[in-house]
Amino acid sequence: MIQGVKIKNLQLHRDVPDTQQPEVPPGFLMEVLRADENLLKKFGQSTMTVAYAGMIKGFHSHERQEDLWFMATGRAGVVLYDLRPDSPTYKQTAVVYAGADDYKLIVIPSGVAHGYKVLSAEPVYLFYHTTEPYDPAQPDEKRIPFNDPEIGFDWSSLK
Repeated sequence: MIQGVKIKNLQLHRDVPDTQQPEVPPGFLMEVLRADENLLKKFGQSTMTVAYAGMIKGFHSHERQEDLWFMATGRAGVVLYDLRPDSPTYKQTAVVYAGADDYKLIVIPSGVAHGYKVLSAEPVYLFYHTTEPYDPAQPDEKRIPFNDPEIGFDWSSLK
């Protein structure tokens, strides 16, 4: 795994409805992020995005901000590439699968390029928490083409 990337496997807890309705399946409750876990150095912003079957959301990285990603629906392959020259995992690639029935919180340090591909027919609802709020005047985001030759990732390998 890329140095500094953390994966928190999330646990489902059966939700107890207030009334008995046999035609309605029970839901579930899941704690995604807690202040006492020290996964988020500080709170900047929470955002949700939706991506559809087969969509590739290509690479980007941040200089200051850390991201914490949570796929609430669907299934995606998350691709990570270490751009930090001082890291022992410099220029290494890692793939993390996440989504429905495989719930994870993925902590992505600054300097690690990241992107994902939707692998399910169902859309991916990605919630992400960041350590910095988005500043449109000075965005902390470096876009990298999904087919960047330095990274050299074969998106068709994601299953």
